[in-house]
Amino acid sequence: MIKAFRLIAILEGISYLLLFGVGMPLKYMADIKAPNIYIGNAHGVLFIAYAILAFFVCRQLKWGIKRYAILFIASLLPFGTFYIEEKYFSPKALKA
Repeated sequence: MIKAFRLIAILEGISYLLLFGVGMPLKYMADIKAPNIYIGNAHGVLFIAYAILAFFVCRQLKWGIKRYAILFIASLLPFGTFYIEEKYFSPKALKA
């Protein structure tokens, strides 16, 4: 489950950056709305998957609500999921 969470965390972070870096500028600066729909839908699915997997990973590792809150808040920040993935779920961090 941790491998799946790591993958979803990275994909969710990428989709978040694509949404703000590509989709929004195209929508508001170039009046091209189509890419924003697809990127937004993908990001929404990945965000929900991230939140659900974060809950189950916290249960699996016997982490409390505070750690889950940190994981969830990181999903709301640009680059937050990359930081969380490296800090808590990299092979080096899991050994410690």
